[in-house]
Amino acid sequence: MLELDSTLAQHIVDRAMAILPHNINVMDAQGMIIGSGDPARLHTRHEGAQLVLANRRVVEIDEQAAACLRGVKPGVNLPLLHAERLIGVLGITGAPETVRPYAELVRMAAEMLVEQRQLQAERHWQRHQLEAWLRQLFDPGLPLASLGGEAERLGLALSWPRQACLLELTEEGDPLPRQARLLTALSSKADYLCAPLGARELLWCRPLSAGRDDTAWLALADERDWGVHRLAVSDPVRNLGDLRQACLALRDLQAYGRARFPAQRLLRLEEQRLPTLLYAQRNSWLLQGWLAPLKQMLAQDNHGTLRETLEAWCAHDGQVQACAQALGIHRNTLRYRLERIAELSGIELTRLDQRLQLSLGLGLLENPL
Repeated sequence: MLELDSTLAQHIVDRAMAILPHNINVMDAQGMIIGSGDPARLHTRHEGAQLVLANRRVVEIDEQAAACLRGVKPGVNLPLLHAERLIGVLGITGAPETVRPYAELVRMAAEMLVEQRQLQAERHWQRHQLEAWLRQLFDPGLPLASLGGEAERLGLALSWPRQACLLELTEEGDPLPRQARLLTALSSKADYLCAPLGARELLWCRPLSAGRDDTAWLALADERDWGVHRLAVSDPVRNLGDLRQACLALRDLQAYGRARFPAQRLLRLEEQRLPTLLYAQRNSWLLQGWLAPLKQMLAQDNHGTLRETLEAWCAHDGQVQACAQALGIHRNTLRYRLERIAELSGIELTRLDQRLQLSLGLGLLENPL
């Protein structure tokens, strides 16, 4: 239910007086002046407005009638209505025969501004409810049935398949203006849902598009100064349950990307599925046992040379020549280092499963290169 406040009342006054050469007053439902072109009259009681409120009709006041009423000047006072409910009074100061031709036009404009404010408030409320619903996707303790019921209450008709994305904003500067621009841009397209998860993070839930180029989208975001540092993209999802799982998986992908590829701006879950799964369980006893050989080797790598070698060797899929060139060393030096890695870890580098243990394990340890 809308109530007139001083901000809206003064907005009505300012808009009307920008056109008319007469003072305008706006009174609330108790007859108090809460908006006026004459600051001295603010927060005073208007007895003419009380007559309007009591009778729900236009009250014209001439010089003689004004002398008999408190806080009143000659003019025309009209009831302000919203949804057929009396919410206040609009007054135009001046001789009634002079200001009467403007009265209905000004009231119509005022009621349109009131209606506009109400629509803005409703859109803001709906947006707030939608954002709260999107944030609930990250709460695994909330029953899926409750999440679906809330979507129905909000009238949210999701099309499938969809794709969840996490957007991280840059650390530089005030993030709120950039976040506001980004939210406005993303919300302007039909079927796009987005919500802030923090000052520097947003969830973006979008329809799946086979031809979408996220690298080009990041370039566009840079051009428009949206301040997007990293974009993490889920697999396609086809129902609400999968959407929740995708959001939770993106959290793990985001954490893995920060630790393993801090400079990489685009992270796709489909490309990092297994490492992300392992990273989410990196503190478990079972996985710590799996990492033990690698930790044993790194504990004796005082200068980081073996780790650097192993990183390069994994990055080049075990190709000796390419790896040696990347490290700027001789092939024989590389072979010596690999033998040392095998000796300290107890892992046979010729075996695919054990090479995988080393390459994946590097991404699960702190302080990667």
